Amino acid sequence: MTGLGAVFRPQLPPERLRAVVQLADASGLEELWLWEDCFREGGISAAAAALAWSEQVRVGVGLLPVPLRNVAITAMEVATLDRLFPGRAILGVGHGVQDWMGQVGARVESPVTLLREHLDALRALLRGERLTTDGRYVKLDDVALDWPPAGPVEILAGATGPRTLRLSGAAADGTILTASTPPDGVRRARQLIDEGRESAGRTEPHKVVVYLLTATGPDAGARLRAELADEGVESVPDLGVAGDAAAVAKAVQRLAEAGADTVILQPTGDEPDPEGFVRFAAEEVRTLVP
Repeated sequence: MTGLGAVFRPQLPPERLRAVVQLADASGLEELWLWEDCFREGGISAAAAALAWSEQVRVGVGLLPVPLRNVAITAMEVATLDRLFPGRAILGVGHGVQDWMGQVGARVESPVTLLREHLDALRALLRGERLTTDGRYVKLDDVALDWPPAGPVEILAGATGPRTLRLSGAAADGTILTASTPPDGVRRARQLIDEGRESAGRTEPHKVVVYLLTATGPDAGARLRAELADEGVESVPDLGVAGDAAAVAKAVQRLAEAGADTVILQPTGDEPDPEGFVRFAAEEVRTLVP
């Protein structure tokens, strides 16, 4: 079965999160995803609150920008969430938007090197290993978590370019693709991810999560077109979907057939009814997606 979820976009103020989370939980939504966009809401703090306010929905953070975080802190926070809410937190890491990283003095010369070092160290610490490493960016001296996760924790990586997609296949447990990825882009991403997996000798499943820009309601088409234009991708075919549950389900299925394991419906930034959007995803679209 194709996984399905929705995004709580950080254009909404943090105080709106509780109502959306509780509705997601009550409606049976599988996954609610949060973003750590500069300079809006913190990913870990929002995820912790969302998990505490709910009982069943899985909460994803897609993604935590690694230039902002010491890997030991990332590991401590991920382990804490997993021990408090076993199996319900989904964590993704990535380069972050480079202009934003520059604004806070965290931009690095080689984002790919940093992400590789961060992923390797993070996954080792979460396995309960004691780690000493002296990389270009990640440096740890005899570090181990006192409270590692009780079981395996998957770490996903956000990726767009070929080098990062191959890296994700080699060093992460899954990949997050942006809403600027059409079905053909998902197929190509899968190929690159598999190249990375093969180079690293990895044979376990690799989850691919894809955001799908989605608008529904009487002005859906106009809102979708406006956001695609604002992102500069209005000329890319097969991006986003506007319409009723049947139209959205077909778009989800096209991404699934291209290689997506989970599709996360991403409302437009001006979505007028965030709670209604979550209900639409859980109660109308879910029943139409095999």
